[in-house]
Amino acid sequence: MNIATNKQRLVSVIVPAFNEEEVIRSFHKRLIDTINTLADTFEIIYVNDGSTDSTAAILKEFCTGDKRVGLIDLSRNFGKEIAMTSGIDNAHGDAVIVIDADLQDPPELISELIAKWDEGFDIVNAQRESRAGETWFKKYTAHAFYRLIKRTTHVNIPEDTGDFRLLDRKAVDALAGLRERNRFMKGLFAWIGYNSTNVLYQRDKRFAGTSKWNYWRLWNLAIEGFTSFTTAPLKMSTYIGMLTAALSLVYGTFIIARTLMFGNPIAGYPSLIVVILFIGGVQLISIGIIGEYLSRIFDETKKRPLYLIKDQIPSRQQPQDTGEETSDD
Repeated sequence: MNIATNKQRLVSVIVPAFNEEEVIRSFHKRLIDTINTLADTFEIIYVNDGSTDSTAAILKEFCTGDKRVGLIDLSRNFGKEIAMTSGIDNAHGDAVIVIDADLQDPPELISELIAKWDEGFDIVNAQRESRAGETWFKKYTAHAFYRLIKRTTHVNIPEDTGDFRLLDRKAVDALAGLRERNRFMKGLFAWIGYNSTNVLYQRDKRFAGTSKWNYWRLWNLAIEGFTSFTTAPLKMSTYIGMLTAALSLVYGTFIIARTLMFGNPIAGYPSLIVVILFIGGVQLISIGIIGEYLSRIFDETKKRPLYLIKDQIPSRQQPQDTGEETSDD
């Protein structure tokens, strides 16, 4: 007979933050109110991603007032994907929950994520049913992006799902082995596999402040996703090149036949320029696609660390002994 002492599960909540002084106190209050109603033990790890406002000072206040709160203060702004990685690397929980600080993802949904984890799922994704406070163009492009990348990659990336999710410890440990520098976390969460499910929710509009994700940054993130998880752009440039060559052959045959039948009239200057510009454009696009992949290979070969930590305040929370004992015959 083996006697073992039960301990409460520890759940780590990872919150990346960049210039969130207008919303971070409201977020923290709602998060604390939520976890205080749950039976599990929690630690909260804020990651200050090089904020230039008072975000870091506010987060240090949270650490002073609550032993459950820890802080990772990065040396500069490394971007949200790297900030999430640093938090996950330093989480000690049996499960890890990633959530943004802008209150578009409601902390109250954490209870539903944990309920699905209790059912035996290793990954629980928070899937958006609606996106309040966003333009029709952003909603349309996001909708199209998720469906396009799902159809062009070999990884089943959930549609309409951001970074808000729960990961079991086994999934966290698997993710820790993926140290690529150019990180598209939504793809990496899906790539590791494991038993997953979705929880639907209505995404709120930003509580305060402005979004750090303008269209240029979203475009670059989309490129990151495609180049990290599919070679479809390379194949597409090959197919376009083959199609251009085929059209050129057909057009050349037509010119030869017309010349033999009707002589050789003076060629039209505009049509010649159009053909040259078209072929030149196809070549430049193909070279650009190849360049995107080569630049990522270049970044990976340098083997620089993913992030540097300027200051760290670890949480002082540990799983609590329930005082119960279990026996296995």
